[in-house]
Amino acid sequence: MTPATRLFNGSHFQVKEFILMGLPGIHSWQHWLSLPLAVLYLSSISANLLIFITIWKEPKLHHPMYQFLSVLSVVDMGLATTIMPKILAIFWFDAKAISLPECFAQIYAIHCFVSMESGIFLCMAFDRYVAICHPLRYPTIVTASSVIKATIFMILRNGLIVIPVPVLAAQRDYCSSNEIDHCLCSNLGVTSLSCDDRRLNSICQMVGGFLLLGGDLTLIILSYALIFSSVLKLNSAEAASKALSTCSSHLILILFFYTVIVVLFVTHLAERKYPLIPVLFNVLHNIIPPALNPIVYAFRTRDLRLGFQKLLLPGKNKK
Repeated sequence: MTPATRLFNGSHFQVKEFILMGLPGIHSWQHWLSLPLAVLYLSSISANLLIFITIWKEPKLHHPMYQFLSVLSVVDMGLATTIMPKILAIFWFDAKAISLPECFAQIYAIHCFVSMESGIFLCMAFDRYVAICHPLRYPTIVTASSVIKATIFMILRNGLIVIPVPVLAAQRDYCSSNEIDHCLCSNLGVTSLSCDDRRLNSICQMVGGFLLLGGDLTLIILSYALIFSSVLKLNSAEAASKALSTCSSHLILILFFYTVIVVLFVTHLAERKYPLIPVLFNVLHNIIPPALNPIVYAFRTRDLRLGFQKLLLPGKNKK
């Protein structure tokens, strides 16, 4: 009997903790990946923190579009911090054990932050729709108050809807192996170890994903269809280009975010043949967007770059 199990009903064992084995098939040299992952994590935290502080301190950036971006920065930092410290602990210190409550809490946090990111993308798409299709009404529709209300709604929506996923996972009977061939606690990876029927967990995750991510994506596509329709009606090519330029950063991030989700879903179908691929994509999907989002906005948004310069080089700006 290992410390991770205890006698249950006098006949079999109940798991007390899980062992995260890391990346399947490359356990012997996976620690070499810790350096690029650590760099991604540190760059993600520092860049998103820089964006948040810049928007908070620069009055010129106190507009709904940038306020939603600051919320996205907080979500990105939360998502990256949910998984990366544990992954680095596995690679550096061989700290593979994780208690059941910690594991289920991580499942909840990952689902919550990912769906929250999708929700903020939807809010930003609505912001661009109103700004381009109804510019005269924009100041009265999209206000600081509406940004706060939309953020609170997204927190409540995502925080409540994803609760059944970890709750159902916690109710499963884990009585055999406690080794998870993963770097983090994924719902499907954890429940695959249960001794009873886990179909309800899979159905719950699928339904929640379609309701949250699928619903958000549908409304985002509708918003941009209306935006493109409105832009095509403009007589001036310069005005059309200027209107679309305000959406470019947002579109790049949306395409990357949802494309990786689709790829992740497809690779899960080939998990038995190539177990490393879906695990690696799962890890990258939780760390690359938080690192990529601030880079895209910093390169493509002039006001944000000027805010960075004012914050980081105050003496230069005074001159």
